[in-house]
Amino acid sequence: MCCNNVDLALLLVRLALATAFITHGVAKLANMSDTVAFFNALGLSAFFAYLVAWVELLGGLLMLVGFWTCFAGLALAIVMLVAIVKVKYQGGFMGGWELDLTLLLSAVAVFFGGPGKYSAGCRCPACQK
Repeated sequence: MCCNNVDLALLLVRLALATAFITHGVAKLANMSDTVAFFNALGLSAFFAYLVAWVELLGGLLMLVGFWTCFAGLALAIVMLVAIVKVKYQGGFMGGWELDLTLLLSAVAVFFGGPGKYSAGCRCPACQK
């Protein structure tokens, strides 16, 4: 039986995204020397290492409370798209980029769906929810 509670569904997706991105953002920021070295090995500057770490942390926090989810969803989706293209794609789908794709599509779903009623209220100019 399906209960058709879109607001609860959006909350659960937001919580899953928040858990993943906050955890990864904190891990990157806690060990920035290794994060910068990894990004340099990909041909990306330290600027992008810091940018991604902060987007993951702040985007995850925004998802957690359901505030500015359109911006957070778009930013997190872009991070995941770049991760797939620059890092994961060579590894194939299974064991490679399947989780990244799931996170990307979940972020896009919140971008389009908004935060739902169990949130601080999006306040995005784009969605006004």
